[in-house]
Amino acid sequence: MGGIKKKQKGFRRPKQPFDKERIEEENELIKKYGLKNKKEIWKADSKISKIRRRAKSLIPESEERKQEFFAKLNKMGFKISDIADVLGLKIENWLDRRLQTFVFKKKLANNIKQARQLIVHKHVLVDGKIVNVPSFFINTDLENKISLKEGRIKAENVEKKEIKQEENKSKENQDGK
Repeated sequence: MGGIKKKQKGFRRPKQPFDKERIEEENELIKKYGLKNKKEIWKADSKISKIRRRAKSLIPESEERKQEFFAKLNKMGFKISDIADVLGLKIENWLDRRLQTFVFKKKLANNIKQARQLIVHKHVLVDGKIVNVPSFFINTDLENKISLKEGRIKAENVEKKEIKQEENKSKENQDGK
């Protein structure tokens, strides 16, 4: 009898829930990458550990299989040349490849939180298609295909900036008199 397969969680909670150092590190990552909650960190950690496990299983394999694996990781955007590089991957490497981070780094948003908001509100296009998932993984093919949806958002931001600049100039003129 074939039923619907239940989707499994993509992460594991930490074994020690109240480890002060880990909590502080996670809070720093949340601030730096504008994450919604710690679950996003745990998912990234799970993905990286999956890649590391695969690399460890490839150690006794042929060189050809290793090169295929390295090519796949390089296409994903990680700069990998040997197994030591794979084992050295960190959570930050994965978080750097998220759409939210790319929108901020390309200066399409003023800060990382605004990048998340633009994505969730469907103002970001990836390869001409609307993507509203901040954790969308950006491989090397998609890096240069990220843009804002034309129209409303850019015009509003430009108008707001111009109005603020005019207000500041008029205040400066009044203060100077």
